[in-house]
Amino acid sequence: MPVYPEDGVTMIRYRSHQAAQAAQAPQAAQAPDTTVPGVRALARSEDAASPDAADPGQLPGSTLDLTGLLALLPEPDEARGSNNWVIAGEGTRSGRPLLANDPHLGARTPSIWYEQHLVVPGLINAYGVMFPGAPGIVIGQNDRIAWGVTNTNPDVQDLYIERRNPDNPYQFEYMGRWEDAQVYREFIPVKGQDPVPFEVVVTRHGPIISEVVGDPDNRPEEALALKWTAHMATPELEAVLLFPKAQNWAEFREALRSFQVPTQNFVFADVEGTIAYRTGGLVPIRRQGDGLLPVPGWTDEYEWTGFIPFDQMPEAVNPPEGYIVTANNKVIDDAYPYFLTYSWAQPYRAMRIVEMIEAQFGDLTADDMQAMQVDYTNLHARTLLPVLLPAVERAGFTGTAAAAVDLLKSWDMVDSADQPQPLIFHLWWNELTRMLYEPLMGEELFKRMADKGNVTDMALLEAAEGRPNGWIQRAGGLERLAAASFAAAVDKAVAMQGSDPNRWSWGKFHRLQPPHPVGAAAAPLGWLLNPKTYPIGGSGVTVGAMSYGSDGMVSTFAPWRQVVDLADPTGNSRSIVTPGQSGHFLSPNYDDQSGLHSQGGLISRNFSNYREGRTLRLLPAAEAGAQP
Repeated sequence: MPVYPEDGVTMIRYRSHQAAQAAQAPQAAQAPDTTVPGVRALARSEDAASPDAADPGQLPGSTLDLTGLLALLPEPDEARGSNNWVIAGEGTRSGRPLLANDPHLGARTPSIWYEQHLVVPGLINAYGVMFPGAPGIVIGQNDRIAWGVTNTNPDVQDLYIERRNPDNPYQFEYMGRWEDAQVYREFIPVKGQDPVPFEVVVTRHGPIISEVVGDPDNRPEEALALKWTAHMATPELEAVLLFPKAQNWAEFREALRSFQVPTQNFVFADVEGTIAYRTGGLVPIRRQGDGLLPVPGWTDEYEWTGFIPFDQMPEAVNPPEGYIVTANNKVIDDAYPYFLTYSWAQPYRAMRIVEMIEAQFGDLTADDMQAMQVDYTNLHARTLLPVLLPAVERAGFTGTAAAAVDLLKSWDMVDSADQPQPLIFHLWWNELTRMLYEPLMGEELFKRMADKGNVTDMALLEAAEGRPNGWIQRAGGLERLAAASFAAAVDKAVAMQGSDPNRWSWGKFHRLQPPHPVGAAAAPLGWLLNPKTYPIGGSGVTVGAMSYGSDGMVSTFAPWRQVVDLADPTGNSRSIVTPGQSGHFLSPNYDDQSGLHSQGGLISRNFSNYREGRTLRLLPAAEAGAQP
């Protein structure tokens, strides 16, 4: 099984008529080779990677030392993303579309989402989620349409090396002249002492980020500025106010013109039977380069020349497959003429969703969509174990390790909480990647390595075919790497859960408890503010995504899940928000949905005929005085 199908069904085909239209567009960049995103970037650095390699904090060709900045960067979570998919009527039992969405975000309490039902008589009857305190609905439905969102993961950030005027620390070179930077002087209040002054220096490219550490009175000759679409003033609020009003694809598509940051994958369905996909957001076109490495900021050679035109963003309407799937995977084929990114999520979630859809296509129901959202089948293991297990078997392990090998050979490839095999596999994967990269990168850089999933998958599969790259060779070859990392994983499992692998379980280690920020910072308050802890299945590569940290606690999951049945959008729609709707720890709705969520349950959202509860009506003052 290839790591990335060259033209898989999970991709948006770039249709021939679109290609002809885009071929006339100026500044259309050649699409990069992204068969396995990130591999080219790794290959560029492979020859230089050695025990004697330069300090990872030193930027080649520059005087900048970014060691201190590197230490501040958070560790990337490759599983942070989302799933959404939509099925045309031809694939469903009812003959009408079905839509499902489960955005994967950081595990936290209260939830990032606030559920709301918005009604403006004659204009809006919509249900979904928004950020607390903000108007509109960013993900949800009304009585005619439904929409879901995942992250496209485009490359919308560039780093520029700025040359400072030695006589003026607030001037930087551009096209042979010194330009004044904007300077914002902030004061950070600190309890028990005077406020701490902090300067934000902004060049034409963006804020200087390399000087958040170091001596403010000894500024280096060069600085690093971040250019990012999120620094722009953009009108997303307009879009989320228009979404609930839309009655069809044309109106929803028009609303997406205002959704510019962040760039997202939108799927859509309506009661008339239309299903659609569109990438919404701003993606830059670069005059030169691809944004992988910092570029000179003193010249215009690497400037952004604009953004991919709205009408040439990826889009699909009623595709012949009868369904559309996005799971942060590669959503375009290589005919697409613009550069989006080198780095896509591993394809396993998208591939598994397609697998489940095609298995029941023609008879799919809302119940099936709900079950798919918590599917814990591990296609990553299905892909790699045929490569890794033979090497471990040839190593001739005995005792506990041999028993662990036998367990993996009999595994159903499901990351269920009560099985030992997911524990073995994921500890093995962690040890394998650590042994492969950390000796050369160092601990700090390895922990912040992005896209190691796709890169490592391809490296292992190619090594199994007799083409090991330099990283594999430096680790002693595939067989030695597989055996050594497996032994280390078994040792970790023994230290955690004893010497009998049959008594190990994934759920003893892998647990869900979205922490309250105060409860996480002060352990005694955690007893009061943190929700109950649940053993949970899944992982970062399963459709029911549950990525985790070194302590086994889930760090990213789906606090919002929704399923919309367009045969009865107001009567047979369902969702859940976790841990609960209220942010007040004494409220009965603070943590009342976690248990159901952990079991894969959803709550019926019949928002046309409420059976119980209270309604808050917001009326103009003149009308309010006349109400009984």
